[in-house]
Amino acid sequence: MLQLTLGQAVNQALREEMLRDPDVFIAGEGVGVGIHAGPYLPTAGLLHDFGPKRVKDTPVSEAAIAGLAVGASVMGLRPVVEIMFNPFLTIASDMIVNHAAKLRYLSGGKSRFPLVIRMKSGAGFAAGCQHSHNLEAWLVHCPGVKVVMPATPADAKGLLKSAIRDDNPVIFLEDMMLYFVPGPVPEEEYLLPIGKADVKRRGRDVTLVTWSKMLGVAMKAADSLAEKGIEVEVVDLRSLAPLDRETILGSVRKTGRLVVLHEATRTGGLAGEICAIVAEEALSCLKAPFRRITAPDIPVPFSPPLEQFYIPDERAVEKAVLEIMRPG
Repeated sequence: MLQLTLGQAVNQALREEMLRDPDVFIAGEGVGVGIHAGPYLPTAGLLHDFGPKRVKDTPVSEAAIAGLAVGASVMGLRPVVEIMFNPFLTIASDMIVNHAAKLRYLSGGKSRFPLVIRMKSGAGFAAGCQHSHNLEAWLVHCPGVKVVMPATPADAKGLLKSAIRDDNPVIFLEDMMLYFVPGPVPEEEYLLPIGKADVKRRGRDVTLVTWSKMLGVAMKAADSLAEKGIEVEVVDLRSLAPLDRETILGSVRKTGRLVVLHEATRTGGLAGEICAIVAEEALSCLKAPFRRITAPDIPVPFSPPLEQFYIPDERAVEKAVLEIMRPG
């Protein structure tokens, strides 16, 4: 096993896929030069190794970047473009929602439209609300795009390679706080299936469903709760669309309790959808009401202390689990 950060794992996936397939190219703001292509970041060194024809620094226009991806995909290429921050998807949303997501459907499934749009996500850098808002629920609400949000370097590499080879549009969300977090990554070639969750910790008492950076919070809370005799099963979704309903339901039917944890704001968030699926298909298995742990319904604060208040932590998870473990 190699020890790589998530940023290095994404870089390795991009490099391997560009070597494997000459139709793969990269475009975005600062992907070739500048701080966004610095050491340990996903596009470090790729301009030097592949040249300006395959690594394109673009103008500061998210709409143009997304339009470039759609047009290149229509012409048979496999673009991997970067929208610098998740909230900037609002500027690119016409091309994503009205074109990328719908073209294969409009072709009756006869044509393929492979493209990957990478976006940085997550709070924790005191970058302010215009750079930090997690909008994955918006994307999941849009039929026709796949949405991937990995938490570990190994998952990021395997899922990105699958995304690049997929014949459908894939939105690939990378939490900025994870770029510098190391983890084991297999040395051999491997792919991970999009749409398959991973049970990161087995348990018998409570199912804790999460993804991206919140996996670390979930695992810390599970360790602490284990000292109190409570075994938490941690399900890392990895892919939000398609959603692995079977793994979620299988775990809840075993434990009888559900907590959903995400960093995005509460109202309209994916926690509500996951709870609704369980209520529709496994309500009789529940021993207690489910719980949602999310950010509050406010813009992400710029002030570091307020930002830390905004981001869910392990104490909130422990509190929710202890509440639903109480007898009666």
